[in-house]
Amino acid sequence: MTVGSLGLRDQVRLLVPLFALIAAVWALRLVLDAAGAPHAIVRLSSVTVAGAVSVLLAVVLMHFRRLGRYSNVIVATILLVFWTQLLIVLAIAFAAVTGVQNVFAATEYSPPHGSGALPHIAGHLTFGLGFGVLVGSAMACLTLWTLRRLVPVESEPGNLLSS
Repeated sequence: MTVGSLGLRDQVRLLVPLFALIAAVWALRLVLDAAGAPHAIVRLSSVTVAGAVSVLLAVVLMHFRRLGRYSNVIVATILLVFWTQLLIVLAIAFAAVTGVQNVFAATEYSPPHGSGALPHIAGHLTFGLGFGVLVGSAMACLTLWTLRRLVPVESEPGNLLSS
């Protein structure tokens, strides 16, 4: 399947380091919480922020490597937001199935308080995905548009490496 100028396989290959970044922040947050780190420190390792930063990094990569179009930016956003929400949902489901509490299933992060894991998971799979894709796509397209206007890339492939 080809979207814009990149195939899906090429798109995923470009995003693999960003998938790893999101997964590393997810694992760090779990480890910090399990180690008993203060909540202020655990909050700093936000998977949602890592996902948003990854979307911006994907746009920067696409721009400077002269890959893709706006449609590829939207596909990258969808893939990165889906990966982010999937990791969060897995952590919540793990806590619900095993009874081992973790930071993702904590009551202060799952409104309405005390309603259980299923509404929390449903919220991530509906509002988390929807809001993340819509806002992320808008942010990513605006960033690509700005980069194309303010930082034009030379038309010859060799000039990017030599300068």
